[in-house]
Amino acid sequence: MDEASAVAAFAALANEHRVRLMRMILRATPEGIAAGALAEGLGAPQSSVSFHLAALERAGLVVSRRESRSIIYGADPSALARLVGFLLEDCCGGRPDLCAAVLERASGGPSCCAPAAS
Repeated sequence: MDEASAVAAFAALANEHRVRLMRMILRATPEGIAAGALAEGLGAPQSSVSFHLAALERAGLVVSRRESRSIIYGADPSALARLVGFLLEDCCGGRPDLCAAVLERASGGPSCCAPAAS
């Protein structure tokens, strides 16, 4: 990921509603979640949610597809991995042992994407 793409992704996430939407979308990935359900979960008008979703999609963090009359949103995990990779590219001045916990979590280690406890 280049710096301009990283800045665009961070700019898209620099809003509390978009962060909440992104987290909801991540929980629903890979199946995806309808825009209406996102609006309901956020407690915001559909038009406002559509505006925020468009910003996340332009930044390449989410993808959408049409199913009948609904638009379904899902996260692009590879885009998120590239963004985290961009941040960690020069992690700890070339001493990856200092960033081991962060790198493990970013790569899907035990603390990331673990099944929810029942």
